[in-house]
Amino acid sequence: MATHNPPWSKAIYTDGRFHPPAAGGTLQVRDKSSGELLGVAGDAATSDVDAAVASSVTAQRAWAALPYTERAAILRGVATALEHADGFRELIVRETGSIAGKADYEIASAVGELTEAAALASRPVGEVLQTGHPGRFSVGERVPVGLVAAITPWNFPLVLGMRVIAPALALGNTVLLKPSPETPLSGGLAIAELFEQAGAPAGVFQVLPGGEEVGRRLVEHPDVAMVHFTGSTTVGRQIASTAGSLLKKTSLELGGNNALVVLADADVDQAAMIGAWSSFHYQGQTCISAGRHIVDRAVADAYLRNLSERAAAITVGDTFRDRTGLGPIINDVQLARARRLLDEAVAGGARVLTGGTNKGRFFRPTVVVDVDPASALWTEEIFAPIAPVAVVDGAEQAVELANDTRYGLVSSVVGSDIHRATEVARRLNSAMVHVNDATPQDEPLAPFGGIGHSGLGGRAGGDANLEEFTERRWRTVASEPVHYPY
Repeated sequence: MATHNPPWSKAIYTDGRFHPPAAGGTLQVRDKSSGELLGVAGDAATSDVDAAVASSVTAQRAWAALPYTERAAILRGVATALEHADGFRELIVRETGSIAGKADYEIASAVGELTEAAALASRPVGEVLQTGHPGRFSVGERVPVGLVAAITPWNFPLVLGMRVIAPALALGNTVLLKPSPETPLSGGLAIAELFEQAGAPAGVFQVLPGGEEVGRRLVEHPDVAMVHFTGSTTVGRQIASTAGSLLKKTSLELGGNNALVVLADADVDQAAMIGAWSSFHYQGQTCISAGRHIVDRAVADAYLRNLSERAAAITVGDTFRDRTGLGPIINDVQLARARRLLDEAVAGGARVLTGGTNKGRFFRPTVVVDVDPASALWTEEIFAPIAPVAVVDGAEQAVELANDTRYGLVSSVVGSDIHRATEVARRLNSAMVHVNDATPQDEPLAPFGGIGHSGLGGRAGGDANLEEFTERRWRTVASEPVHYPY
């Protein structure tokens, strides 16, 4: 990856090359901590979408016809290029406002997605079926969906993009990526540079930075076979409505209002450590952060004290220039929302035990109790380093409160009796449940996704990708032409 005079400056990436968008628009990308100009991306227009779609549709036929070994080799080449990319770590830190450890995780996880997808390319994609017709050969097979449009978020732009890009390409699809306008470099154009270095054919993978009009055109375009979206439930509903009217395949990974349940026999120090990481890592800006801490009264005082001490000890500041624990909220809109949720809860009787303040977009890790269960701070996804805590009497009440949400992404249960904790976990209405671990978990082989307001469609990861990025087809071959009465 070039760090000086990058090829993606003021560009989009379509048909195998970086070039200015048709209307010449640009997106300024700034260091989230300092505000310094980090780079300038192209701002695509709808005409760029139409041209890129045409290129992708043509490229997809040839790409799917390649031997799987050639598709796998490209993906392994991208993984190698990423592992040795000079400056990608710094780019993630500055563009997303994260600490270096988060950037390291993204790179390692994206490499894992690529290597696992390379192996996916060689998986069997068909089965011989029994048939009641003599002389007929009957097979059920999987075929590529076609052109997959991926609309990805700003919080983990590299890995959440690669989670779609890698398996979709491995299985013979082409991909058109629209990264968030907040992160068009590490989430898009810098990825395109890796594919270019690996020798990906023109039109197989393309990147269109842009705003709502670009996303809308991708969803509505008749030649886009599938839309994958990772982001808010509100936008997900809009995409589902449009794509549904077009009978278009969708995969929606949406928000979460995730519960961390602390049982009466939990090791309080360990539980608070898990709770702090679940709510505060990367400023709480992930769909799998813990937005609700549900704690048994037997350990509540000790838990609140320990969690508050951990929150108070976290440093907040410039993640690129200083050694710090947390960086800034991504933008002023998200900051204003976090402020509103907290202030409204406090006005309704909630008490802030630590934090609750911000200096610009640098928001202190916050622990708050006595939150009205009808408060938006309790019922909505927060996306800020705020940990609301509710005290309950026993596991039954904990399960009832944890399940009192329309979301269904992830939950965690912490307790010393592993069998009891596991039984509680089994009763939680979440697509992913962890025992004695934090809510933020992700592995390339695990089926990641949500239920309810947290997702619509399939799962990403491992064998689930076969279902996600292919269609089933029944094919028969008769040994000779079959005769019918007319």
